[in-house]
Amino acid sequence: MEKKFYLDTSIWIDYLEDRKDILKPLGEFAFQFLKKCRKEKARIIVSDIVIKELKRQVSEEKIQNMLSDFSDLIIKLKHSEKQFNEADKLWEKNNKEFPSADILHSIIARDENAILVSRDRHFNEIEIIESYLPEEL
Repeated sequence: MEKKFYLDTSIWIDYLEDRKDILKPLGEFAFQFLKKCRKEKARIIVSDIVIKELKRQVSEEKIQNMLSDFSDLIIKLKHSEKQFNEADKLWEKNNKEFPSADILHSIIARDENAILVSRDRHFNEIEIIESYLPEEL
């Protein structure tokens, strides 16, 4: 069975902007992870929600270049109404504590049997699916 990963928007931005924090080369971690996915022929799910979030921070040209650079790995999909409704209910149930888009990311990853890759540790608090840092994988 092929491995599938769902990368949170922050991982794509790390890669696209070659971000760094005080101690870590976040962009390099993302790049090395993507390289490993290619080597192992893993698939990467890119949802319409990820694209929508990327468009708020990155140019359309960068997004299209990224998608074409990894077209051999990427599975593009659109979230379902059922997934959206589940995310909305969980968002309300959790008193709007977590971003609704992050709940939706978790649901999509779960439904696709994908490993969620993110730097946002609150994904584990949402308790839908466990998340991992790219350098942990």
